[in-house]
Amino acid sequence: DLPMKAENILTMQTISIITKKCFLFIIWSYILHECYGQDSSCVTDAISNDPPKVPPLMMRNGNVIEPSDGVKLSEVTGCCTAIDCNEKEEENYSHLNRRVIGQMVQMNEEQALAILEDAKMAWKGGAGTWPQMSLGDRIKAIEVFLEELKSSRDKIIKVLMWEIGKNVKDATSEFDRTVQFIRQMIEEIKRDPEFNSTWETIGSTNVFVRRTAIGVILCLGPFNYPLNETWAIALSALLAGNVIVMKIPTVGGLCHLLTMDAFSKALPNGTINFISGSGRTTMPPLMRTGSIDGLGFIGGSRAADNLIKEHPSPHRLKLFLQLEAKNMAIFLPNLFAPDNSALLESSIDEAITGSLSYNGQRCTALKILFVPNDKAEVFVERFVAKVEDLAIGLPWDISLESGDYSKVTPLPNQKRVEYMKQLIDDAISKGAKIVNKNGGSIIGGADSTLMVPAVLFPVTNEMNIYYEEQFGPVIPIVPYENIDTVLEYGRDGNYGQQVSIFTSKEGASVASDVLDKFSTVFGKVNINSQCGRSPDTVPFAGRRSSAMGVMSVKYALREFSVPTVIAYKDKNSNSDIVNEIQQYSKFMEKL
Repeated sequence: DLPMKAENILTMQTISIITKKCFLFIIWSYILHECYGQDSSCVTDAISNDPPKVPPLMMRNGNVIEPSDGVKLSEVTGCCTAIDCNEKEEENYSHLNRRVIGQMVQMNEEQALAILEDAKMAWKGGAGTWPQMSLGDRIKAIEVFLEELKSSRDKIIKVLMWEIGKNVKDATSEFDRTVQFIRQMIEEIKRDPEFNSTWETIGSTNVFVRRTAIGVILCLGPFNYPLNETWAIALSALLAGNVIVMKIPTVGGLCHLLTMDAFSKALPNGTINFISGSGRTTMPPLMRTGSIDGLGFIGGSRAADNLIKEHPSPHRLKLFLQLEAKNMAIFLPNLFAPDNSALLESSIDEAITGSLSYNGQRCTALKILFVPNDKAEVFVERFVAKVEDLAIGLPWDISLESGDYSKVTPLPNQKRVEYMKQLIDDAISKGAKIVNKNGGSIIGGADSTLMVPAVLFPVTNEMNIYYEEQFGPVIPIVPYENIDTVLEYGRDGNYGQQVSIFTSKEGASVASDVLDKFSTVFGKVNINSQCGRSPDTVPFAGRRSSAMGVMSVKYALREFSVPTVIAYKDKNSNSDIVNEIQQYSKFMEKL
């Protein structure tokens, strides 16, 4: 990221030793230099000096409104802040400030309950406009929503960068992947016989089966994927005919304000409703009414348990939960044989991406690495070298060396920084060391949340990070003497989302034993690759305190729908009667 003027480097000698990608980046820097008179290290100042300004909005009975006088508001600050080019020194930032990028309504209990009344009116015991609409018409309405949302795409991407620190590539990917997920769900509905239904004869009985709504669904999404994770729940539930009450996350919530207008234009009044403010203030009162029929929750298991207990009839509450994970990466000894050097290199690359993609703030991130004790020093040396090469900066920064955006960006708030420091300090006090240069340090001053990743080694079972989900740029490496230690960790742990096994062909027998034992512990076993949710057409599940329910293009549609059966005996004139009924029925209308 060192400043470099294009006119000083565009020589034939330099061009001959740089990659094509770097050359193209230099050309781009030159153009920007000519247009804006800036060095290439400041090519994104036009973005960084123009933070978003998202006004506080509410939605009442389908109408987007500005809050009236007396409604409490709070300022939302960006996790990352522009600086003047001259303040950047030796690839670091001398000072970073946090800017106000919007405002959010802070609802009280009474206001939250009023929103719930809008949802209940829209559901109307299943007789509301949206649940009574034909499946085909609901699909058309969601397609209108996606079309209306196009005009907000760039604004939403920018907000994701500023509020939660996603780089340009990741923020863009979240928006586009979410839209693609919804379109794939629509195509799945058209293929799935439980949605695109036909008559089937079973003995003397004719049956028509179609999945449909449950009722009012309360959705609570996370800060790290506020669009993708939340909408995977909410839009699948909407397509089935449910009515939604969405709790906007305290961090990462501004992007949802930018979707309200599109929802308002596409859906009947009250079909989707938004609540913002303190979850502890607004959510328990909603649950205590007993009017919530389903809960889609992505977050911590303790918060989920507390919320579920508030419902007066928890046995009738349909649950979909995505919770914590402590995903393991297991490196088998055979991988370190001289003939497997390339495979080891690839495995380390996968582990680094799995540990630090979006700063490790993913439920699918690799959160603990197990390495053979006698190979640990070799592994740590190679691992650390790659970590230290990662570009650290603001979401819009471009590394001159790689031509790519920052791989490590600011955390969303100081609470996350403090928690990382607590885990690091605890591990160090019990014998671990930070083995990478400047690991755990903060770049940009006291207000900054830009943390250099910390690689901790050796980590033992006496340390908090051995058990707790860090959800951030701290990587614990655990040396093991016997594979039984690793098996015990997975078997006896609280979580069961995913595991990654890194091995060569020579280790297939050991790897297969690990795989077999973990097939009843984890929802996904990855071989020589990082953990992840994609592809979205594959079931994404977990066990224990990691999940309840299955996410995918197909399975998400089933989480908040139930099959309704229409049946008749094939005798007398029943066939004619039922055919006539079907001509008028919205529920049975063909796609």
